[in-house]
Amino acid sequence: MFSKFTSILQHAVEALAPSLPLQEDFVYHWKAITHYYIETSDDKAPVTDTNIPSHLEQMLDILTQEEGERESGETGPCMEYLLHHKILETLYTLGKADCPPGMKQQVLTFYTKLLGRIRQPLLPHINVHRPVQKLVRLCGEVLAAPTENEEIQFLCIVCAKLKQDPYLVNFFLENKGKRVDAKGSEGAKEDPSAPDTGQNQNAGPEGAASPTADNEEDSSGAASNTTKSNSNYSLVSSLLNLTKSPDGRIVVKACEGLMLLVSLPEPAAAKCLTENTELCELLTDRLAAFYRALPQSMDPLDIETVESVNWGLDVYNLKEDAAAFTGKRALISFLSWLDYCDQLIKEAQRTAAVVLARAVRERFFVSVMEPQLMQTSEVGILTSTALLNRIIRQVTSDALLQETVYFLLGEETGPETPAGITQNPLRHRLIEHCDHLSDEISIMTLRLFEQLLQKPCEHVLQNLVLRSLSERNYCENKPQDEREPLENGQPHDAVDLEEDPLFSDLSPDNRLSSPDWLSCSPPPSTDHAKPDGKTEVHKVVNSFLCLVPDEAKSSYQVEGTGYDTYLRDAHRQFRDYCGICQRWDWRGSPKPFEKCNLDSPFFEGHFLKVLFDRMGRILDQPYDVNLQVTSVLSKLALLPHPHLHEYLLDPYINLAPGCRSLFSVIVRVVGDLMLRIHRIPDFTPKLLLVRKRLLGLEPEGLSIDHVTLLEGVIVLEEFCKELAAIAFVKYHASASTSP
Repeated sequence: MFSKFTSILQHAVEALAPSLPLQEDFVYHWKAITHYYIETSDDKAPVTDTNIPSHLEQMLDILTQEEGERESGETGPCMEYLLHHKILETLYTLGKADCPPGMKQQVLTFYTKLLGRIRQPLLPHINVHRPVQKLVRLCGEVLAAPTENEEIQFLCIVCAKLKQDPYLVNFFLENKGKRVDAKGSEGAKEDPSAPDTGQNQNAGPEGAASPTADNEEDSSGAASNTTKSNSNYSLVSSLLNLTKSPDGRIVVKACEGLMLLVSLPEPAAAKCLTENTELCELLTDRLAAFYRALPQSMDPLDIETVESVNWGLDVYNLKEDAAAFTGKRALISFLSWLDYCDQLIKEAQRTAAVVLARAVRERFFVSVMEPQLMQTSEVGILTSTALLNRIIRQVTSDALLQETVYFLLGEETGPETPAGITQNPLRHRLIEHCDHLSDEISIMTLRLFEQLLQKPCEHVLQNLVLRSLSERNYCENKPQDEREPLENGQPHDAVDLEEDPLFSDLSPDNRLSSPDWLSCSPPPSTDHAKPDGKTEVHKVVNSFLCLVPDEAKSSYQVEGTGYDTYLRDAHRQFRDYCGICQRWDWRGSPKPFEKCNLDSPFFEGHFLKVLFDRMGRILDQPYDVNLQVTSVLSKLALLPHPHLHEYLLDPYINLAPGCRSLFSVIVRVVGDLMLRIHRIPDFTPKLLLVRKRLLGLEPEGLSIDHVTLLEGVIVLEEFCKELAAIAFVKYHASASTSP
């Protein structure tokens, strides 16, 4: 009570007294603080019962006022006094001792406000960055400490200052090995018991120092650097400690500070961060812990549709989450931390990003997720595949995406062989799951691959399909006189095509516009090029549209299921794919036959083999499976790679013996369909009824015989229309960009 009265009286006297010059006023407040320690004998009274907080605030106000009255960059006498008399060093000592109780809190606040309010660069001064570094070490020592809030505010302002001038981070890297070498080369050793004078031979004017010359610390406050946990990058270590705080707000702030530090472009800082701190362990261990907290069984639809949450923004509502579905809170926590890892790696300096992403692969994907994906329990496979699908969908950083893909598919890019498909057990297992006995697992795994195909990662396509097509050995390169004779420009067994009203879309007025992205499109194959581009498009498109016999078609009897819908979708999707593939070297014609190794045996690759096998069974598979198989194949057909285009969309390629293409697979399906149509009474009316039921135009009524076959026919017709639209868009894109 007496101290509060004294403080009030002092303020009254100060208000009535004539104003002193700033430096005298500054010195007065500092001496008032030091005199407290000389005169007081009661060190148990909290600092808030003294005048110390008031004097510190006055000192800050004077420094701010002084800077405002001077030209930019000019150091005033008050700041000179603070630097020369090592006031920050003294305050650090008082804060470390926490004398009087609560002093550490006051010191942290003073440092934070000083760095935040003063515009001129302070950290280059040895008498600033040295005590700052020491104070950094005090942060995060005790979890749930009463000073946590002040600690995180202080650490974040330091991080912000380093972000403004990244080179200053070298002051905070304590490479003791280099210091020993440097001192040894000078032929002199420092006496560790010598007092810290604050002087440095490399110091410039006003005590400024070079970060590379002065990154050492007074050993009195430093922890041992013999272990990884007591790292040489104490700023990171303190933030890592605070990420374990029970206070969620402190955790988010600490994560923000780490995000700033990993983005610094200094190579030395990136190396120290990944090699001498526990950042990699924090990211991966917490990711693994959140994953293990998930229920063993979850509905894939819940995993797919749960709202996306940015890290640090998820709001806890346990009652609402539990009412939605079991495990929702755990799932959101996992996805939120995954988002943080992804964003951190995205922002990180390039070499640090690679190391962090590799750690996620080795310490989370391989050690935690792979056993879940390789298990035999169908429930477990379904849940883990759905989670993996969600992970792939959410990852946006290039480095983490690359490591995720390497984990799933391996790093191989050489030609695939039938004997080598088991070389990577996880890749083999996932592709096999596309043809699993469980339709749910098949659909979920096909969705997984569809998600992968839409990611901006060339290795996905190279590993799954392109490496098998690189030599074009699916073609038989016979001289023209050895090939089968053509009738009217078509093989002798081709259907005699009639004019179709659908081809009104081929008129010049309806040609699609051709912006720059269309230059990615492959040109028409030279083996059957015609002077009339429209004739070429007509042939290719008509080949797909006329594959399904008229008696097996039903879309023309239902409004809104025309070919034009697929044209619009194909145009948009092809534009999107060209945007993704633009940076890859895919332009140009297919590799010339004379440069191809046509004698090597062709293997379509494990992935295409499974897709073609499933496509061949389209008349005997569930509707949902067929939709997913054709969806994946259409994504592949949209890709603007010349070999993939030729193999999937050219009906006229001369296949080598024993080889199959997408077109040949569909031809076999149609041949089988022709044999089966005549065995089903009232085939056409039943087909139309099934289509209307699928579209919701007819209510579910009596069961219909052969419904799986009828649904398969409908998917087949729609898929052929989709392939025709894709071929149309790609050929016209190529024509519009060719000279």
